Amino acid sequence: HEYRHVILPKELSKSLPRNRLLSEAEWRHMGVQQSRGWVHYAVHRPEPHILLFRRPLGTDPVTGKVNAELEREAKEKYQSDNVPPARRR
Repeated sequence: HEYRHVILPKELSKSLPRNRLLSEAEWRHMGVQQSRGWVHYAVHRPEPHILLFRRPLGTDPVTGKVNAELEREAKEKYQSDNVPPARRR
């Protein structure tokens, strides 16, 4: 998955539901604008005005669906970016 967080004005946190996550229609109605495929997956209890989102690697930002080719490319990039540097002797 790839992750992002969105910080809402604190006064909006009073209108957020406390016992559940927001649907896409709900967070878009609150003014959050982002490409398709993002899902509100958790609530950061100490700061409920921060919305936590995730989506699978390789998600097409236009359709919101996982594209097998984009997924493969994203995973390869992620793995190559996270290779530890070689040990020096």
